Amino acid sequence: GYLAPYLLPTTVGRLDSGLPLSATQAGAVGSALLLSSATAGFALASRVERIGARALARLGLALALLGYGAAALTTAVPAVVAGAMVGGFGSGTATTVAATLIAAQRDPHRASTAGLLTVSALAGAVYLTVPHLGPGHGLPLAAIALTALAVWPLTGRLPAGTAAAPARHHKARLPHARSGLVLAAAMLCWSLAQNSLWGVSGQIGLTQAHLGEATVGAVFAVALGAGLTGVLAAGALGARLGRAVPIGAGTVLIAGCIVLSASATDLASFATGEIAWNTLYPVVLSYVIGLAASLDPRGRWAVLVGSASSLGTAAGPLTGSVLSAQAGFPVMGVILAAGLLVIALPMTAVALHTSGRPLLAGAIRRRGGHPAALVAATTGTPAGAVPEIGAPEQQVVEIPVDTVAVPAQRDYGKAGSEVF
Repeated sequence: GYLAPYLLPTTVGRLDSGLPLSATQAGAVGSALLLSSATAGFALASRVERIGARALARLGLALALLGYGAAALTTAVPAVVAGAMVGGFGSGTATTVAATLIAAQRDPHRASTAGLLTVSALAGAVYLTVPHLGPGHGLPLAAIALTALAVWPLTGRLPAGTAAAPARHHKARLPHARSGLVLAAAMLCWSLAQNSLWGVSGQIGLTQAHLGEATVGAVFAVALGAGLTGVLAAGALGARLGRAVPIGAGTVLIAGCIVLSASATDLASFATGEIAWNTLYPVVLSYVIGLAASLDPRGRWAVLVGSASSLGTAAGPLTGSVLSAQAGFPVMGVILAAGLLVIALPMTAVALHTSGRPLLAGAIRRRGGHPAALVAATTGTPAGAVPEIGAPEQQVVEIPVDTVAVPAQRDYGKAGSEVF
């Protein structure tokens, strides 16, 4: 599901050089692909359990194979656009299934880092091989299509559809609604900034840093390899620092990397900016995915936040192309970095708000806590049954009930003074 966004620079660059399209038009095709991917996420966010992860994953892989494969085999621009959008919907469907199942894992952060590790390794291999296979727009698209075909046998391990639950359960309100909406909006802007640069990184290397395509591809491969190191480090670090520090501080560092990469004029500055940026990007992304997954065990926020991210990703190539054409690459980098610094604040605030709060005085007025524990401790509660002061609040799990017991009226008597 994530392979298409990871291959965006070479896909857009090949569309520009291999078809009668301008750089802005090629960026618009990339945006259309990713917009279709985001549409799949929004449409299927609450339907994975009912339809079944296995069936949806196979549908998504089939659409990716057919769409990207058709776009790779034709040179007619309308057919390429249509195939890219069909393939994008397939990628979005696969991502939706993955996000839903990641949220159901005992450790969503570990599961998300494993997925990012896989896609980074695969994308790095594609960047190393595609420049040596010849020109043409179809090679990166064909790589995504063949990957979908190769992944198909693994879908047999995914769960099938479940019986429909009561309507009240399906329509249950999303938990942490305000935090989820803030995170989704911030993630849209975060991904927009990232992919505005990523969509034109190939052009920066070719035109501003005066590098060859093979050299640019090698830099991207090394950068994605550094991303593997970052993902491994994030997996090893886990929750030791919480989520707020990696998300907030990581976003600030990414802003500096974007400025450096967008202003690169030689191999050293271009490689430094891209490698540092790609090292940090998957680290922060893995924590954001884990944060979204923690907001709802059913995975709805994980899918919706991921789809919002896909909207930002979709608008990225076109935004980057327009900004760079109007103001130049360095000014584009400064604008994107400033936007990242602004949105780092609400993302960090959500991470702080939802990561568990200590049981301090006044907590009973929010969701229960320390004062209630003190009351319980004074009424003969057995030792160990009451949380210690300062312990993190426990998560409240909503348990759906299939049927509601309706008591018979005769089971109750009248309330009156004669009772006393």
